[in-house]
Amino acid sequence: MSDTDSTDVLIIGSGFGGSIPAYRLAAGGARVVVLERGPWLSGKDFDHDFKFGSASTRVFEFTMGDGMNVLGGNCVGGGSVVYFAAMPRAPRFTFERHGSLGRRLWPGSVDRSALDPWYDTVAESLPISRNDWSDVTYSGGLWAAACAHAGRTANPVPAAIDKSSCTNCNWMMSGCRFDAKRSLLLNYIPSAVAAGAQIRPLHEVQYISRTADDGYRVHFNTLDEVDYREVTGSGTIDARIVIVAAGAAATPVILQRSEQALGEMPAAVGRYFSGNGERLNTAIVNEDKVREVLGLSRPDGVAYEGYQIGKGPVCASWDKLDGDLPEFSRHSLEQLYFPPGFGSILAQVPDATGPSWFGVEKKEILRRWKSWLTIFIMSEDDNEGVFGPPPPTGNGDRIAQQMLSRGALSYEPTANTLAGWERADADVRDILERDGLSRVMPWTNEVIGAYTVHPLASCRIGDDPQTSALDDRHELRGHPGIFVTDGSAVPAGLTVNPAFTIAALAERAVPGIVQAAIDRGVGVRYVSRPPEHATVSASSPVGAGA
Repeated sequence: MSDTDSTDVLIIGSGFGGSIPAYRLAAGGARVVVLERGPWLSGKDFDHDFKFGSASTRVFEFTMGDGMNVLGGNCVGGGSVVYFAAMPRAPRFTFERHGSLGRRLWPGSVDRSALDPWYDTVAESLPISRNDWSDVTYSGGLWAAACAHAGRTANPVPAAIDKSSCTNCNWMMSGCRFDAKRSLLLNYIPSAVAAGAQIRPLHEVQYISRTADDGYRVHFNTLDEVDYREVTGSGTIDARIVIVAAGAAATPVILQRSEQALGEMPAAVGRYFSGNGERLNTAIVNEDKVREVLGLSRPDGVAYEGYQIGKGPVCASWDKLDGDLPEFSRHSLEQLYFPPGFGSILAQVPDATGPSWFGVEKKEILRRWKSWLTIFIMSEDDNEGVFGPPPPTGNGDRIAQQMLSRGALSYEPTANTLAGWERADADVRDILERDGLSRVMPWTNEVIGAYTVHPLASCRIGDDPQTSALDDRHELRGHPGIFVTDGSAVPAGLTVNPAFTIAALAERAVPGIVQAAIDRGVGVRYVSRPPEHATVSASSPVGAGA
């Protein structure tokens, strides 16, 4: 604990869903405390290494479930520190999806037109830049050329990147040491701190209870900065308003564990989880065919061998994002660089005569890793994930000092989800295997199950109390004064990278949270001005991390 055990607003998590209301409410005069499970790192700390104790193991959390695995941020700034900064808006049709329910998944008050002004607010606040073909990397260019050869279209992806500062180092997934990636460390977080918000890293929230004056008490443990399994202390903070933004793999666990103290949770807490329909295909590119069919070559005479060069996803094909297509046949295909290690293990051998994920043939494709092209599928899944009983502490049972835990999420793909993946896989093959350009194989689900870097919908907004944990203002049903503003509030998969939509929804939720705070006696007003843009990422101020 530092200098206070009470506040007006207590926010759990510092990603998009936490930092945006932290800034808006603090700037409006509320006392705000943000509890973040992970450490506080800034540009100088984002080393280019995968060894234990580097940023790569400190800022990630890989939670293994039964049939689904989630890779997310675990640091001040949350997913914004480890994302690839791809920021497309969700297609209009996603807001009209029915899934297997047979009725609209999103609340009637939220569609693309209603969300566009909030998208605009985020675009100005980060800011987000349009890319052109001069910003596209070798791997993105190969993907675009292959799409054109197949009669498809491809587009540069809008991104929250300062192009004048980007060095094309390709380490942005582990944080950006050059502060070119516009994470929350460069805008909402420093502006929140300047307005008086306290951000406390290495504070893992366990549960929420009520206070005698109709407020809430948040119970937390403090964690060791090296071994996250080690609890160094515990405490409580009382607040009039609680905003839960711990991520779609942790928010429902905190709320489930709070049920004994708070009373019955909505039935949809911890249900309807979506992995955003994500799936990866790796193409082993034939360099000769790239030269012969696409007419591509680099100055040194190499046709491609550019997998490791440049940023993350910079080029996508959105041909199948067509609202006239039937549900579960719509998807985006995005070129992606996935770092060595996890990606190398799960990349599969096309046409393997033995095991597809290890052995002599696997060694051969690893030898040719510079000629890989990885395509990231984001499709329409069926919200089939369910969280079981929560573990004693945290959102999972920690297996290692950092990065790795086992959670209570179970996920068994329905026929709809499987059919969507199959259609998207076929689409990738049609583009990349044409005229012998490559051989393509999806990453296996059999070894560890499905996986997502964009978990969604485990406490979603909606109009139906039976299938949505939150009302359309993001307030937890039956528990006034508790709001959820992270990816768990998004009702369903978006078929594109979801960070922009999560941020826009968080911005949209703030006016309602301000009014709820006023109703509960907090002196606060809504502030619309954008945060200041910093050029150097925020580090923990004296006293803020204690």
